[in-house]
Amino acid sequence: LAPGEELISLAKDITANCPRLSIDGLMTIGAPGDLGCFDTLVKCREDVAEALGLDSVDTLDLSMGMSGDYPDAIERGATSVRVGSTIFGARDYSNLNKK
Repeated sequence: LAPGEELISLAKDITANCPRLSIDGLMTIGAPGDLGCFDTLVKCREDVAEALGLDSVDTLDLSMGMSGDYPDAIERGATSVRVGSTIFGARDYSNLNKK
């Protein structure tokens, strides 16, 4: 989903037409080494909070950062990070192509 009007339109549509859903936050998984995606998500949160008339941007969580970049994500405002490979080790994809 692209930042800007596409995101705002979706957030407004969900809020208006999906009474059993709530927007509790935004999430990104960026390309390795691309910390700009974190800054983009922070801006998206500000835009969505304003568009939905929320009292504070802090109402929306920011899920961003993984095992390799979570300190940078936290520094930029992440409220949730994914650190599975740090806890469980790297995933084993060796059997994916076996039939």
